[in-house]
Amino acid sequence: MTPAGPRRPLVSGNWKMHHDHIEALHTMRDLGLRMKPEDVAQVDVSVHPPFTDLRTVQTLVEGESIPVALGAQHCNDHDRGAFTGEVSPQMLARLGVRYVIVGHSERRQHFGMSDELVAATLRAVLQHDMTPILCVGETEEERAAGRTETRLSSQLEAALQELDGSHVAGLVVAYEPIWAIGTGRAATAVDAEDACLFVREKVAELSGADAATSMRVQYGGSVNPENAPDLMAEPDVDGLLVGGASLDAAGFVEIIRASRPAAGRRKG
Repeated sequence: MTPAGPRRPLVSGNWKMHHDHIEALHTMRDLGLRMKPEDVAQVDVSVHPPFTDLRTVQTLVEGESIPVALGAQHCNDHDRGAFTGEVSPQMLARLGVRYVIVGHSERRQHFGMSDELVAATLRAVLQHDMTPILCVGETEEERAAGRTETRLSSQLEAALQELDGSHVAGLVVAYEPIWAIGTGRAATAVDAEDACLFVREKVAELSGADAATSMRVQYGGSVNPENAPDLMAEPDVDGLLVGGASLDAAGFVEIIRASRPAAGRRKG
């Protein structure tokens, strides 16, 4: 694959169902106090709180100029309608949300989110000029059976088949092996690199080399301050999707700082 220009690392904190709006306020203030300008000079950061915290976090980020992008954890694929309990992409866009996680394994596993619904949600997010973070990953059983690449291929094909290369180039894809999420069993740096490289090669096959070299690929799954430097040293790991470790501002800042040496590398 032809070498591309530098891809700016993206570190995303997925709070999942943690922190009410008061806890979110304290966490974001702590994060704002700890982050230094040099931490984000060449690294993008997004924070994805629960829906009930979004307005609180948005107001604080904008009011105190905290250098993070507001993110959401999920959305419906419709702008409006009789969908009790759901939140639309239009609502998120009006709140200043910039990144939306789409197809997280917990949505797929616990809430029946199919590959087809992931694709529809991806398109809905793009229609509102937000950036999807498309999650793909295999189960422990699929990994043991040697089916990791087969599963990643099917997820990518379903999600990207109706998108042109220009849209794909701006996406973020998060490789998150399901067996590593919340278990403390992170993939090794070599395993993460192999999977992220495969994702990029598959995207090149589906959407073209330009899209593949521009698109950012994150790793997610039991990321912490200790393993972040090794993960980010790999050439095709462009960032990290952080779960539990993002709930603590001090640890999250350490992970952000571990991503700084990756900035500006030419990778392909």
